[in-house]
Amino acid sequence: MRRHLRFNHTTRYWLLIAPALLLMIVFYLYPIGRVLWMSVTVPAPGLDNYALLATSASIQKMLWTTARISVVTTAITLILAYVVSYALVHASPRTQRWMFLGVLIPLWISVLVRAFAWFVLLRREGLINTTLHASGVIDTPLNLIWNEVGVMIGMVHYMLPFGILPIFANMRDIDQRCIAAARGLGAKRFEAFWRIFLPLSLPGVVGASILVFIFSLGFFVTPALLGGGKTLMIAEYIKVQILEVVRWGVGTMLAATLLVVIGGLLAGLSRVVDLRKLFGAG
Repeated sequence: MRRHLRFNHTTRYWLLIAPALLLMIVFYLYPIGRVLWMSVTVPAPGLDNYALLATSASIQKMLWTTARISVVTTAITLILAYVVSYALVHASPRTQRWMFLGVLIPLWISVLVRAFAWFVLLRREGLINTTLHASGVIDTPLNLIWNEVGVMIGMVHYMLPFGILPIFANMRDIDQRCIAAARGLGAKRFEAFWRIFLPLSLPGVVGASILVFIFSLGFFVTPALLGGGKTLMIAEYIKVQILEVVRWGVGTMLAATLLVVIGGLLAGLSRVVDLRKLFGAG
């Protein structure tokens, strides 16, 4: 009887998850499998496409550009996100609500709209150059667009909420009595922050850094618009290989490489922080 009830319970369980599992197989696992298969079979079976990672100067330059921009973007984002998160934690509830609104509003605006907004601000005749020139700070317009500077500015703006939220979630759980105890034992404000608060907030910083870095690696819209085709990152390079050059093997190889790198980073992240809590499920 118990075995029969257990069998019915297991059957109902699989019937409930079957639609979601089927959708995941059809729309997620199958396409990824096709990408991995094409990366080793097009134009000919073998690992010739992956050999380009070590032999192609253009691919190596693109990978280095992607890594450099992603690292710098992550570093700048973390600094700004940490400052904002620290201010959020120590703000009054009323101020905290308004600050959260400012953090969340960019997430409700299309990334395409934000990229075009930065295009208007950063171009040679844009608001920033016009203001600086009118105030006498510069004589010639600054090159703030169609280069790595413009790409990083746009990416940092997009990534800030993804850096702020994990860090704030970690800071919010820090027991403020630890800081008070350190101050009571004679530690100065900066010393209490450096020796108590900062170490306790590091899990959130690590989680935010890997999260922002992963997003930066595969970012497409902002680098494509603000880079103007002169600053190629891996996502745009994949698009060029597949849609313009029609080298499906190279494009899928790069997509598979990016997938493996992101999977490795997530595996490393899972050993440092609770992924369920980081993504709001815990």
